[in-house]
Amino acid sequence: MDPHPDMQEDVSAVVDRGERPALMEPLVLAEGSLHREALLDLAVDLAKRSAGLRRSLPAAVATSLADLVRSMNCYYSNLIEGHDTHPVEIERALRNDYSTDPNKRDLQLEAKAHIAVQAWIDGGGLGGKAATVEGIVAIHRRFCELLPEELLRVTNPETGKRVRVEPGALRREDVRVGQHTPVSPGSLPRFLARFEEVYARLGTLGTILAAAAAHHRLLWIHPFADGNGRVARLMSHAMLRDTLDSGGVWSIARGLARQVAAYKSHLAACDLTRRNDLDGRGNLSEEALAAFTRFFLEACIDQIKFMESLVRPDDLRTRVRLWAQEEAKLGRLPARAGQLLEAVLYRGELPRGEVPALLKLTERHSRRIVAALAEVGALVADSPRAPLRLGLPAALAPRWLPGLFPAEGGS
Repeated sequence: MDPHPDMQEDVSAVVDRGERPALMEPLVLAEGSLHREALLDLAVDLAKRSAGLRRSLPAAVATSLADLVRSMNCYYSNLIEGHDTHPVEIERALRNDYSTDPNKRDLQLEAKAHIAVQAWIDGGGLGGKAATVEGIVAIHRRFCELLPEELLRVTNPETGKRVRVEPGALRREDVRVGQHTPVSPGSLPRFLARFEEVYARLGTLGTILAAAAAHHRLLWIHPFADGNGRVARLMSHAMLRDTLDSGGVWSIARGLARQVAAYKSHLAACDLTRRNDLDGRGNLSEEALAAFTRFFLEACIDQIKFMESLVRPDDLRTRVRLWAQEEAKLGRLPARAGQLLEAVLYRGELPRGEVPALLKLTERHSRRIVAALAEVGALVADSPRAPLRLGLPAALAPRWLPGLFPAEGGS
């Protein structure tokens, strides 16, 4: 029985040139590959560093950082597609505060959709099925269902035909991506079934090592009329999050976007057939796949190192304290706001009832300080009675976590 009858039905009436899944081999680096040992070392290093970063963060700080990284991930992933929606504008969209410019509003809605899907992934919505057909289709469907109608209309550059992207539906027409012509729409079920067969059954280390390959091969298949890049990066995020238990406190999208020319060059190189008998045994170049795997794993490690440098407790505490002092001098925050922020940073969470004694102020005065910090997003809580924890709003990121993304209006 066909494991995906609905998918088969979607493409039953479209062109099928009979391509076989062997065209996208190798899907993983062969056991005897000359490149495998060095890349395994990188995969092990990535796993250790990711676990170390997660363990180093108080739970409350990790929660707030993951929220901010979600906006950052969305910003950089969309930037790769040429859509520049700053995290501050994204946060406004999350509060239903949209631009009056229709184009900017559409991009805010696109960003909001991306974050909603990643939040669903981070909450375990995929259930470990990131590399399955079901998971890939669910990512695309959830993302596109939230997009404004204008962003669901794409033009085929080869034919000039205007096509509506159906959420979760496989493409029904041929496409061309740069120099690459993906497989015919009728063959998509075969290729996706083979994709799942390989990538959904790997162990922990094997999944880390194959994450880059899965990323490229999904783009090579190009299952959807549009949105393939976002789906591939969300899938990669989910695969790494599940495998590394990263807690969502770092993002591969930032690493790819900061080296976008190299990223796209590697993807194009992986489209090429093998050069000679020394270049693996599959149809596509193993050497190019190994090079992209190295690039991908090193980008992940670089992002973990970067996040480690930002959230070192002493350095973060110093940056937050200096910001609070400046804001107090300018009359925008009460004088003891910095003291409260330092206490929250040190403790991770702080029960509201302890604030007056900590600040040696009346309950009323203490509430004013909490309210002032909450208004700018510096303090957050899960409910009106829940403990206070550090907020990491995008507007404060340039001061508290410099380099995470450009300041609003910057380049």
